[in-house]
Amino acid sequence: MAAAQANSEGEAQKPSADTFRLFSSAGSGVGIFDDAAQQVPAIPPPPCVEVLASESDVPSSAKHNVEPVNVDGVTLLKGRVNTRQVFGLSNSDLVPGKYEGGLKLWEGSLDLIKALRSDIKSGLVSFGEKRVLEVGCGHGLPGISALLEGAAAVHFQDFNAEVLRCLTIPNLNANISGKSQPSPSNLTICDKAEVRYFAGDWSEVDKLLPHVSTDAKDNGGGGYDFILMAETVYSINSLQILYNLIKKSLRHPDGVVYMAGKKYYFGVGGGTRRFLSVVEKDGVMTSSLVAEITDGSSNVREVWKLTFK
Repeated sequence: MAAAQANSEGEAQKPSADTFRLFSSAGSGVGIFDDAAQQVPAIPPPPCVEVLASESDVPSSAKHNVEPVNVDGVTLLKGRVNTRQVFGLSNSDLVPGKYEGGLKLWEGSLDLIKALRSDIKSGLVSFGEKRVLEVGCGHGLPGISALLEGAAAVHFQDFNAEVLRCLTIPNLNANISGKSQPSPSNLTICDKAEVRYFAGDWSEVDKLLPHVSTDAKDNGGGGYDFILMAETVYSINSLQILYNLIKKSLRHPDGVVYMAGKKYYFGVGGGTRRFLSVVEKDGVMTSSLVAEITDGSSNVREVWKLTFK
């Protein structure tokens, strides 16, 4: 998630007056509503389920309108699905325990793709024959990018099964069907790749993920080579749970996490720096700053890389 919805060019849109404005766009530091955010009553999360590609179901009233997004010279396709028509919600970025903003394209997703493309061009990273997990995927564009770069397996996770059915799966289909003009070799790669979709809360979804090893230091190949996540560190309440999922899911010792997000999220207490404090306290992983974005459309955004020590 991010401070404002991104349009097809990745530019921030200003929220309407009646929008639940989850994040402030000015200042720095911890949000003044952090304490209130921590007092939100607990709501039981939806059950963790695998969503099959055949279950893609965009309601007739919620058309999947495809729009091009240009990211660092590459055109991807994204859908625009109405939140009211899918969830019965209006002008809301977040309803804790029910909807976690997955139907919007947040700025961090585009920041993450740009950072990945830069590292690919520099020879620092390759997705060829790798296992990839996109956490909190929403539109799934970073995971789709990894798929088009030759990943052997890409698994998409989102809190809401509805997001996967109505947005993620149709997005992937649009991007590999030829509408986004991928090369023939990429189409062949995508046909051979293992693509799966998982819905549920981070505290439980690891039990469904097929490449998660029961041994945190399994040297037999268990775990994902890459974990990609954008705008997942907005809530202070979920930072430890998210970090636990990463440690369970990432291949040891060479797996890599790419995390994009805002330095601070006002009103909910999270942010990249708060998440990194959880990582540092644990002492198992190390972090390095990949990119910092200060374009004036929101407060400072960052992309970080995490690896095991």
